[in-house]
Amino acid sequence: MKTASLGVFGFLAVMAMPGEAKAECGEVSITEMNWASAAIVTQLAKFLMEQGYGCTVTVVPSDPTPAMVSVAENNEPHIITELWLNGVGDIYDRLKDEGKLDELAPVLDPGGVEGWWVPTYLAEKHPELKSIDGVLANPELVGGIFNNCPDGFGCRIRNDNLVRAVDMEGHGLKVFNHGSGETLATSIASAYENQEAWFGYYWGPTEVMGKYDMTRVSLGKYHTEIDRANQNANNADPQISEFPDAPVYTVVTTDFREREPEVAEMMSNFTIETDTMSALLGWKSENSASIEETVVRFIQDHSNAWSSWVSDEARQNLGRFID
Repeated sequence: MKTASLGVFGFLAVMAMPGEAKAECGEVSITEMNWASAAIVTQLAKFLMEQGYGCTVTVVPSDPTPAMVSVAENNEPHIITELWLNGVGDIYDRLKDEGKLDELAPVLDPGGVEGWWVPTYLAEKHPELKSIDGVLANPELVGGIFNNCPDGFGCRIRNDNLVRAVDMEGHGLKVFNHGSGETLATSIASAYENQEAWFGYYWGPTEVMGKYDMTRVSLGKYHTEIDRANQNANNADPQISEFPDAPVYTVVTTDFREREPEVAEMMSNFTIETDTMSALLGWKSENSASIEETVVRFIQDHSNAWSSWVSDEARQNLGRFID
């Protein structure tokens, strides 16, 4: 039986049932971080482990730091999905050094992305806007406004330093500091609705980047030391550097990897392109879909991808879901 014949509701019912795999992999605990992309990753992994490997999976709502503390104290949860390595601090490196955690693979490729963007319809009409030099030379083409990272967000310091580094206001661009992520997202939606000029900061994976086709404005090469200095609010001499991609990994406890090597191998192959995740989030928003319905969407549309992650036996167990 293929996924198309199941229908969404039938598929959801199957997802809620215990797996039919013959081999039991035992108890598995897996984090579910409190943002949508992480929930999608967790529920997809849960489905594959239960239906493909016969695991009994417990989902543990968590955040990065509490998950690290729990591993240090209890050696659980076994699997931590969508862990943004730039936000976990020294405890992560310590747990790796102590042999308690193993880093498997990037769950998002190329990771978390951030940068300066213009709508693709604008870039196609004015290709010079694909670089910061082109934007600075033609501020009127982007409406004379730079939409900055919102107040209170971690991206604000880096953006403020880059604004100074390129002398944005000296080139005739007014910096608009958004008060929230909602107003920043709304400004993109409004520009798209009216096919107007827009230029500013955004990040992914997000539903905004999935719903609206945006073209990145190149800031040139990435320079590690310059970027590090640009994250200091007291940087007296900011310079230009491209934004780096943020590494986002799946990690497991070392004990779990030794106990369930096949499941760990599957999670080592479990990588979703960042653009694909943004598209899923955009679809979820446009259709008012649940996390589970969004996972079904991925399973149905990307069976070539996820079926390549699993073992031969698991692929056989999951055969009815593969187109």
